[in-house]
Amino acid sequence: TSDARTTSVGSAAIHRFLRPVCYQNLPQGLLPEAIQDGNPAGVSRLVDGQREA
Repeated sequence: TSDARTTSVGSAAIHRFLRPVCYQNLPQGLLPEAIQDGNPAGVSRLVDGQREA
């Protein structure tokens, strides 16, 4: 970064470079495996506050 007060590394950098993505109403076949219904990739995640394996 060109800002002398911050760096491009560290935990604060995550918030500066984060790009939120929404997949609302996208067909299941177009979603990444990690977020498809049924969790075919077997990723540990929270869905509606409940842990899925």
